[in-house]
Amino acid sequence: MIDRETVLHIAQLARLGLSDEEVELFRQQLSSILEHMAILREADVSGVSPLAHASRLTNVMREDEPGPSYPPEMLLANAPDQEEQCLKVNAVLEES
Repeated sequence: MIDRETVLHIAQLARLGLSDEEVELFRQQLSSILEHMAILREADVSGVSPLAHASRLTNVMREDEPGPSYPPEMLLANAPDQEEQCLKVNAVLEES
């Protein structure tokens, strides 16, 4: 259990001005956090390997290696509009 003086000392180190209500609120919250940490310290984790992340998900990446390209005719086969083997789109910027 954290006492009021400890909360005031932490607030002073952090250069925080706390009201009496905030001191009491933080005293309760910090005490609760320390109680939960004490419970976690009692857990037997001797057979558990340390993790860097709570999830076992990993990024699926492939090597970025150059490969053969598709021919322009194949790439433009479904293009709605094309010109000289290029995809034709509406102008985004207008000339003034």
